[in-house]
Amino acid sequence: MMAGGWSRDGAVQEQIDASVADSVKQARSRLPAGESLTHCEQCEEAIPEARRKAIPGVRLCVDCQSELEKQQTIFSGYNRRGSKDSQLR
Repeated sequence: MMAGGWSRDGAVQEQIDASVADSVKQARSRLPAGESLTHCEQCEEAIPEARRKAIPGVRLCVDCQSELEKQQTIFSGYNRRGSKDSQLR
């Protein structure tokens, strides 16, 4: 039996489950929906037909989508891993 401090049994797993559920919900909210655009809504470059077919509802070209994902990674909030090394810095 492990010492749980002040938390009740299963509290840690509930926290993990809640974090995963939040991440899945956030990822799903970013999925494109509706009809694909023929041109990027950011830079107005043509979006190739293959990309429009592969990702229904696509709104950005590959370059603009990559830049958006970089920005979202930078501002993701906090380290969910919580490794000892990251806590020591």
